[in-house]
Amino acid sequence: MKAMVVSLPKKIALLLCAAVFYTTGAFAYDSVNPERNTAVPQGQIEWKPVFPRALFLNKPEITVMETGGLAGPIEYQDIIKNKERAEHGLQSVLLNSDVFALYGKPNARTMGILGQYSLEEIEPIMNEFVKLYDSANGNRNIIPAFYIIYGTCWPAGEIGILSTAIVEQYIAFAAERGWYVFLDHQIGKYSVAEATKKLLPFLKYPNVHLALDPEWRTTKPMKEIGSVTAEEINEAQQIIQNYMIEHGIGGRRMLVIHQFNAKMIQQRHLVKSNYERVQLIHCSDGFGSPKLKKETYAYNAAAKNIPLKSFKLFLKPMVEGAGYDVPIMKPEEVFLLNPRPYLIMYQ
Repeated sequence: MKAMVVSLPKKIALLLCAAVFYTTGAFAYDSVNPERNTAVPQGQIEWKPVFPRALFLNKPEITVMETGGLAGPIEYQDIIKNKERAEHGLQSVLLNSDVFALYGKPNARTMGILGQYSLEEIEPIMNEFVKLYDSANGNRNIIPAFYIIYGTCWPAGEIGILSTAIVEQYIAFAAERGWYVFLDHQIGKYSVAEATKKLLPFLKYPNVHLALDPEWRTTKPMKEIGSVTAEEINEAQQIIQNYMIEHGIGGRRMLVIHQFNAKMIQQRHLVKSNYERVQLIHCSDGFGSPKLKKETYAYNAAAKNIPLKSFKLFLKPMVEGAGYDVPIMKPEEVFLLNPRPYLIMYQ
């Protein structure tokens, strides 16, 4: 690898600038939406980003040769300047944006808020939620998203697949508005690899991301909580990355993995989150009181090998006797979780 040469005074200046950036809570200037580059109104939460490495592209060590000195590593400081990689969208959108999603299965009123309304009806509802979260997350953007149950676990672990026509209708509707779509597979009796491969063709759409829900990786849904292993999660990420490279799909895609108890992800400490094309998002699932939900989130937060977190909230359901959050946490409370979540969803 060709060595980069940086003079010692210049390197010291760069380090001092970085120190000021992180300690003062500076944030990236938004050239696309300059009106967002304003002071945070009193009473709102200002996000002071110490960007976790998971938000940046993983890459080989870059060597710096100082004049009269030895070669040493530079970590990430050239990433944003790297024009070629920036053009391919490998810098994370989560640097400057949060994602807000409405969860459910289209045309299934008992399976989340998304299934309770038509596409035309859901848009004003989405906009109202986005306003609430956009006013609570300081100078960051909000990207709206549909979080669609694509593969539903049935008795004996069979999987009901949502029709391609409906999925593509939602993808097109979202794309026209600059929204994302997450396609969630409940796995059932199948392998994680099989479930992942079922989702891959939809990656041809630039606004599509993927999700897996270990709770439903079982042949006894509603009777037992399912699970996946760290090895299976890593395999899923590798499958997605290989597919993107093979099919010339640029950028990075998110893969969300749900968890609300220890069983759901076995050997969790072995989960990797350093795949170049895949950003793994760890979602804190489960309904209950704010106290209970915060305890669940704290358990997930302990998995520092999966640094990007997500938080799911449950509205009052259509099904009598089904659980939900009482009281439901406010956006300001959600953003005070430690570490802060980057993806928030409502079922």
